[in-house]
Amino acid sequence: MTTHPDSPESAAPVRQLRLVVEADDYEAALAFYRDVLGLPEQAAFSSGDGARVAILDAGRATLEIANPAQKVMIDEVEVGRQVAPRIRVAFEVDDARATADRLVSAGATEVAPPTRTPWESLNARLDAPAGLHITVFQELRTLTERESLDGFGKDDPASS
Repeated sequence: MTTHPDSPESAAPVRQLRLVVEADDYEAALAFYRDVLGLPEQAAFSSGDGARVAILDAGRATLEIANPAQKVMIDEVEVGRQVAPRIRVAFEVDDARATADRLVSAGATEVAPPTRTPWESLNARLDAPAGLHITVFQELRTLTERESLDGFGKDDPASS
């Protein structure tokens, strides 16, 4: 039996990861993420009481779960000190340097310039509108190439 890709029988348990962020300055945050970072607007809703939301398409979503030691190590590699809160948002881009420069020009604060990491990406750290601590990163090798690096693998016992 073949099922349609949109049918409930073929659906993955989770269809989408949506990060919801409250922005005190909605217009500035929307302009930054939609117009400067370049996340296309997928939908927008408003109500008569002034409530507004825009849903921006950020491409493929993943949930990165790190233990405290990993979080410390990532901060040390990318920034040289502890800076990230419990939640950091990362955006994969084609050119980390140009994107970071563009975001800083639009009001983000550079926390650390683009830095080459041991996992072969170029990562820049920024404090951005709506109180988000973000990383823009550029993969410098393919996933297959990175999987051969020391420390790469999977924690999923089913993949062993």
